[in-house]
Amino acid sequence: AHRRMTRFHSILGNKDILAVIVLLLLWLLFFWRLFTPISQDQASLATGDFSGQFVAFAGYQHARMSQGEIPLWNPYNNSGLPFIADPQAAVYYPPRWLTMGLSRLAGEWSYNALQLEMTFHVLLYTLLMYSFMRRLTLARKPSHLASLAAALTVGYGGYATGYPPLQLAVLEAATWFPLAALGVLEATRRRKIVWRGLALAGFGLGLSWLAGHPQTSWFMTYVLAAYLLYRGWAQRIDWRTLAVGLVGLAVIALGVTAVTFLPGVEYLLQTSRASLGFAAKGNGFPFRDMAQFIWPGSVSLWSPLYVGIAALFFIGIALWRQAAESRFWLGAALIGLLHSLGAHSAFYYLTYNFIPGLRFFRGQERAAFVVANSAAILVGLGIIAAAAWSNQAHREQALRWWRRFTMLIMLAALVAFVGWMGDAERWQAFLEIAVRSAALALASCLVLAGPIQGPRRMSTAILLALLIVFDLFSVTMDHPGTYESRPYGQQLSMEPPPLVDAVLQDRQDQPFRVDGFRGLRDNFGSLYGVMDMRGISPLFLTGPQRVIYRHYVSNPLAWELYAVKYVYSGAERLSAPARVIATGHDRDGDVYLHRLDDPRPFAHLVYQAAVVDSDEFALALMDDPRFDERSVIVLHQKPKLELPARPAAGSAKVTAFEPEAIHIDINTPTAAILSLSQPHYPGWQASLNGGPVDIIRAYGGLSAIEIPPGQHRLRLQFAPMSYTIGGLCSLIVWLGLGLTALMTVLRR
Repeated sequence: AHRRMTRFHSILGNKDILAVIVLLLLWLLFFWRLFTPISQDQASLATGDFSGQFVAFAGYQHARMSQGEIPLWNPYNNSGLPFIADPQAAVYYPPRWLTMGLSRLAGEWSYNALQLEMTFHVLLYTLLMYSFMRRLTLARKPSHLASLAAALTVGYGGYATGYPPLQLAVLEAATWFPLAALGVLEATRRRKIVWRGLALAGFGLGLSWLAGHPQTSWFMTYVLAAYLLYRGWAQRIDWRTLAVGLVGLAVIALGVTAVTFLPGVEYLLQTSRASLGFAAKGNGFPFRDMAQFIWPGSVSLWSPLYVGIAALFFIGIALWRQAAESRFWLGAALIGLLHSLGAHSAFYYLTYNFIPGLRFFRGQERAAFVVANSAAILVGLGIIAAAAWSNQAHREQALRWWRRFTMLIMLAALVAFVGWMGDAERWQAFLEIAVRSAALALASCLVLAGPIQGPRRMSTAILLALLIVFDLFSVTMDHPGTYESRPYGQQLSMEPPPLVDAVLQDRQDQPFRVDGFRGLRDNFGSLYGVMDMRGISPLFLTGPQRVIYRHYVSNPLAWELYAVKYVYSGAERLSAPARVIATGHDRDGDVYLHRLDDPRPFAHLVYQAAVVDSDEFALALMDDPRFDERSVIVLHQKPKLELPARPAAGSAKVTAFEPEAIHIDINTPTAAILSLSQPHYPGWQASLNGGPVDIIRAYGGLSAIEIPPGQHRLRLQFAPMSYTIGGLCSLIVWLGLGLTALMTVLRR
């Protein structure tokens, strides 16, 4: 018993262990409504991108991996897409594999599985930020308190608790920033590069890219490169060594993620995203969003720039005292803030043409990621600076400035109250926000006025931690834009609803698609195993998208080319011959499930061809009402075989249809063109009777194959070279990192 008590006291005396326990308990408190077994108290992540994109795609991955398969292709959304190359699928992201394994042990895929993955990343985010700040401030007091404050700020501030949990890839990509920054810190502790530290930085950056939000990882890449250069300059590391270090960081990160990065680049160049111009990419925060530093929720649903009222005091102290590295992180925060404004400021105009990679991304407000992390680090540095401040007069001056700032916030609350007295409906929302901010500022004054002058006392640390927690949790906990007050089991059924099940009951052996604009929606085709020509994945192949969304709601041309058999619609009548076989409801009202009278087969022999030299010409030709797409195929190159003068009676039947492999039996008396309702995409390979044949482009984005007379067996296989090369590169780098870690452990 004495030994157990001694061990217990030693644990309590270890401030790092205590800090980890505090972070764990606060994490449980923050997400208690997701963890509680009491159904009346349960909450869950709101439906939308989380359910329609991430849960659906992860459900497809779970189904494939449960069968021991790596999902390279997904036929169920966007008329078919390279699943391995879609960043938000995060096929090789290690925590996702853990989620898949645990779900497999639980027996099924569920909405809650991905919710728990989200909460795990918030906890991991705080622990990694604590580790980075502890290492950065290791020899200074109060390092534990500063690190804890930085971890709380980044984990529970407005950024990490707003939209990123719903757009899960954003949160997961951001989580690894502190780990990568820790690696840079370790790599530059001497006057030469420590390669074990650089390997850690590259590993963290690579994990971010694997998580599936390239824009966040792109921001991270630039910040880490700048941090490496800054640290190298501060440590007087030779510039040539620094250059080699930058290259090494890039090579390691690229190697970690090459298995999905190389296919992803190949995919991006084929999508409509690559064709977007400046006007479509310049959206960002309006200037009024700067108010969210003080009044969260005053101008928009979420407040990604909010880091807490008390945090602003310590950020100011860090800058006033010129704390170590404060200038770098201030510069990073300011650049991130300017960039987050997008085309609302001249900064974006200056950088658009000169910063590599910027042209690929929309939504510049996501640069709030840089602001949030930089601000959290500045909070920690500010606490260290305040503790080391020996000039009592300067301390008093800082507190006077803070009191004046508090008076201004309270004055704003008073103005809001006067406005509310005159027009309650107009001022009600802002009055609540203004009073809350004023109360938090006043509370921070009370906390900082006395105890902050003795910051090494335990009571000070407790008061300050409680203030930060109360501040952030009051704003971000159980946010109505992120959570809904119902159990996760009521958010989304893992079983197909009746309107979807009606399609699944079609027992014909030939593949077909549906138009899931209504009734099916989002990416639920992947979840339920229904091939939808639509989807909400942000990357859509250019050719298919031009046809499918040429006429947004009712599109007989797309139904014809993409072998659509069923159409979900809000209209009782379609512009093509069809009959209603079922009715139901979705969030927009009544839904009618139509079955087309004469759907085109997935594999179809055509004996006439029109050759065009551009997608635009192909679309113009097919828009002509006199053109018959079923009898005449539109090709983008002249066929090598001579087609007959008159159509012949041939047949093509799909005998096996799997995501990465399609088998077709063909019989034709003359030369023909096999038209496939399959997107034309690099990586698909065809063999006819065992010999390779070319896949040619048709209809502005579909596949076709020339077929000589006779009986044939065609095999289509998806085996992209980019995946093979990327997988080999990743295997080499992961093995190298594993050996490095093993050698480090054995050496120590």
